[in-house]
Amino acid sequence: MPESSSSPSDLTCPDCGRTYDAGPDEPWRCACGHPLDFADSPTPDGPAPDFGELDARAGLWAFEDFLPVSPRVTLGEGFTPLQTPDADDWGRNVQFKLEYVFPSGSFKDRGATATLSRAAELGVEKIVEDSSGNAGAAIAQYAARAGIDADIYVPADAKQSKIAAIERVGATPVRVEGSRQDVTDACVEAVESDERAGWYASHAWNPAFFAGTATFAFEVAAQRDWAVPDAVVTPLGHGTLFLGAYRGFRALKEAGWTDRIPRLLGAQAAGYAPIAAELHGSEDGRTNDVADGIQILDPARKGQILDAIEKTGGDAIALDAEPVADALDRLRRGGFYVEPTSAVAPAALAEFRERGVLDAEDEVVVPLTGSGLKS
Repeated sequence: MPESSSSPSDLTCPDCGRTYDAGPDEPWRCACGHPLDFADSPTPDGPAPDFGELDARAGLWAFEDFLPVSPRVTLGEGFTPLQTPDADDWGRNVQFKLEYVFPSGSFKDRGATATLSRAAELGVEKIVEDSSGNAGAAIAQYAARAGIDADIYVPADAKQSKIAAIERVGATPVRVEGSRQDVTDACVEAVESDERAGWYASHAWNPAFFAGTATFAFEVAAQRDWAVPDAVVTPLGHGTLFLGAYRGFRALKEAGWTDRIPRLLGAQAAGYAPIAAELHGSEDGRTNDVADGIQILDPARKGQILDAIEKTGGDAIALDAEPVADALDRLRRGGFYVEPTSAVAPAALAEFRERGVLDAEDEVVVPLTGSGLKS
């Protein structure tokens, strides 16, 4: 594994200003209850490199100069393909970023490589995580790569394919009856009541995860010769990709590598759409059980998500099951074999156009987030 002599970054609360020293016993959230972020946000000097100057063999770690974590735990992840789908199905000026070709089969590997690298930096011996599937599988796989024990709290009815992905790399799935929130509550209770439970490698709370997902933006910009799209449409549950993309595009602009930040548009599942409800009001009675991967009622970084929407002129909407199922069918027939939740953002693309949020000429990037092999 690559080693680094740099010291791990301390943590800070953007809400109250408290700071915390880096270490295996660092808190997973601020004493005021808000999520923590890194105290340092590296920005490289100099102009953006030509694409040929990037070491794509390093995967997403080709952008290490932007990251407050050293690449200690990696499987070569990153630089997923950016492909143009059939315009007859999806309209002009659309590109799909194939995030489902990561080692564990989802974009969550971006956050997992950074989170487990942070854990290795701190000398952590055991981690815990709660997840409906993809994040747990990714964290478990990278924990195995790091030689770190892992307990993954999951819904009792989680898909067997995702349970198997956790078990077969040596992690322990802890099944919890009840809602997705009940799973998080059980995991948090274990972390807070027993110091032996492990370091909380939460994809919703841990800042390293969002540092990893920010690399989505770096890759999109690099693959487009540093011309950012007009908009990016992502699934939106806890906002790990949505918020990571915002932070990545913001960092690129601050470094002078790009000249603007795209509009960020979120796609939520009806019945589990707190961000869309905040923007447009709630719509009682609607539900969407197709997009099981984003059934989050209380995202940990809700305020930060809303701030990203405001600052980019973005939006978020809730989708019923029918348009998502239709989009899933069209994706698969077009050669993109993804899991159901991945179809939420392409389905939202059409809805945003119908609402006039997007014009036909707008250049749009849409990530396809999870592999259909996990369905």
